[in-house]
Amino acid sequence: MTISKDDQARLYRYYTEPTLVTELTRKTLALVLAGGEGSRLKDLTAWRAKPAVPIGGKYRIIDFPLSNCVNSGIRRIGVLTQYKSHSLIRHLQRAWGFMRAEVGEFVEILPAQQRTHKKEWYQGTADALFQNLDIMQRHHPEYVLVLGGDHVYTMDYTRMLLYHVQTGADVTVGSIEVPAAEATAFGVMSVDESLRITEFNEKPHKPDSMPGKPGTALVSMGIYVFSKDFLYKTLIEDAGTTRSSHDFGKDIIPGSISRARVMAFPFRDREGKPGYWRDVGALNCYWQTNMDLCSIEPALNLYDREWPIWTYQPQYPPAKFIFDDEGRRGEAIDSLVAGGCVLSGARVKRSVLFFATTVDCYSLVKDSVILPKVTIGRNCRISCAIIDKGAVIPDGTVIGEDPVEDAKRFHVTPEGIVLVTPAMLGQNIYARWEDEYDG
Repeated sequence: MTISKDDQARLYRYYTEPTLVTELTRKTLALVLAGGEGSRLKDLTAWRAKPAVPIGGKYRIIDFPLSNCVNSGIRRIGVLTQYKSHSLIRHLQRAWGFMRAEVGEFVEILPAQQRTHKKEWYQGTADALFQNLDIMQRHHPEYVLVLGGDHVYTMDYTRMLLYHVQTGADVTVGSIEVPAAEATAFGVMSVDESLRITEFNEKPHKPDSMPGKPGTALVSMGIYVFSKDFLYKTLIEDAGTTRSSHDFGKDIIPGSISRARVMAFPFRDREGKPGYWRDVGALNCYWQTNMDLCSIEPALNLYDREWPIWTYQPQYPPAKFIFDDEGRRGEAIDSLVAGGCVLSGARVKRSVLFFATTVDCYSLVKDSVILPKVTIGRNCRISCAIIDKGAVIPDGTVIGEDPVEDAKRFHVTPEGIVLVTPAMLGQNIYARWEDEYDG
């Protein structure tokens, strides 16, 4: 393998050079919607907010949109929290406290505070912004970038901002091309030749195809750029509408099409192909996204030094692989293994192991996601599983081979992915409602 001197110098550089802050990004306020309940992730969100769910061996889901903001030169960011937000807030304080508020850089936490006269929690995505309208106005943005906190992708938002300004849009919707058969789970846009949105339907049975691309639908990524005056006016009007569900996809965007300039921005990679974007709000999607990262050449490149994913990582030693005996060899193939992990005569294939996980002798883990601080005993066979933080898997345990037996103890998805938590194993890590506390 040979590389040029320029590439060698770039790889040797000891700091990151994110996109420069421009007048356009300086005038933009990013708001990350991180208050969703996350019920489709089942027990993974029993004790944590959905955006705080670990992913990719060392990150949290919310690190992706936040890293995209910082790398795009957008340094004024608010995170709207609500359900089970302690783990999310703790992570934001640890990982994202490096901004300097004195120069207009911040990641500000905006918890639900019942700030309006109705004294209600956030009733929808649009209501969440409405309840923080005074905070938005205090920052005097020209543009407001609205992001979901539960999507995994890398995207330069400056391209979308520039597109919004150049097209004279009131609102621009980040979108991605998918086969029409898969579009029924998303908000689908009908567009004209100029990509102006003419219709927006939430989860339609028969999605419209794009002009000139039969069989391909344009779906919303849950990313919006608003011109501030239009946003403020629309939020106030929506708040006064009793029949509204106060949701961007169901109310704000469809209601704006006939009276405003609403544009679609197709998200594409450097080669002009649809970019990698995943909604990881369901267990199978969460598992598949982690598996995608194990590919030899993953569509989402975590190793791009020009676009790092920032996070907080505890101080653990390098991963360790021990023993080299036949049948008792510590090895990992096509896998991500985080710091502090010890593979003691065990094999791991196509899996993601988070930090401080131990796998003991003669065990095999494949096609699985093992969250932090899991201990897997001897002679275990684990496949197509998600094992939650802190679980201790006893010696000889078999998971992922018999769906009927697995379903007696664990949660098994229709696709056959097995979710295992400490509680399902009878391990009392957290206090129970019946006042059962760890001794």
